[in-house]
Amino acid sequence: MDKRELGAFLRARREALRPADVGLPELAGGRARRTPGLRREEVAGLAGVSVNYYERLEQARAPRPSPQVVDAIGRALELSEAERAHLSRLAGHASPARPGGAEQVPPGVRVLLDRIGPVAAYVCDAGHDILAWNDFAAALITDFGALPRAERNVLRLAMRLGGTACSAHPEAAGGFEAQAAAQSRAALARRPHDSALRRLVGEFAERAPGFAAEWRRHDVRPRATLRKRVDHGELGVLDLDCQTLDVPGADLRVVMLSAGPGTLAHDKLTRLQLRLAAPDSVRRP
Repeated sequence: MDKRELGAFLRARREALRPADVGLPELAGGRARRTPGLRREEVAGLAGVSVNYYERLEQARAPRPSPQVVDAIGRALELSEAERAHLSRLAGHASPARPGGAEQVPPGVRVLLDRIGPVAAYVCDAGHDILAWNDFAAALITDFGALPRAERNVLRLAMRLGGTACSAHPEAAGGFEAQAAAQSRAALARRPHDSALRRLVGEFAERAPGFAAEWRRHDVRPRATLRKRVDHGELGVLDLDCQTLDVPGADLRVVMLSAGPGTLAHDKLTRLQLRLAAPDSVRRP
């Protein structure tokens, strides 16, 4: 059980919840609320636990809550499925994942990368390391195979490239930082002893104020789709859709960059695909 993370997560989710979301009045005792979100006693009442116990949970002083109490607090805070799973892990009711570096890319996922068409796709693990990619991703983003193994990492690439190669679309500013923070929070709950990921998060937070701000929000909700802007040396600026799919049975995700048919970006991607001399193939470290 990670008492400090549990308390911080509960506090963040409580402060993010509006009273109206749970059927409570916006006024507290006839007066305007001094702080955002719910009060501790309101969450305790909704969850059916004592105010003292809930306060001690947020203060990292309470013993481990039972699965029933965790479930009740999750309902009181209107947590999503991903947030409830995260809460359960922080409370010590889920088995930790295998140590980082143990994941292998399933053969079927490698075949998908090879056959996916005019889509740039790569596979990441929980620590944001890029484990496999197709030629289209290498041609569109960067030549991953030419990078040192330690630099084949989404966050390290963001720091090295300064966000100029593949950044959040202006209409979705902060989307990448929010997604990276949520993924990292969830991963560290699954892998509490992953010191490499913890160091990476600290380094990225120092370099990216947007990520640091999102990290403090303790948000772990997944974002399956983002808008990305790629500034390609030959094709120019492309506004793309970025989808993320989790790999069943593995702590891996597939990230895909594509464009809708009929768009200028799609036409450019098609030209890039035709220009590649060899068929798409998966490159391996």
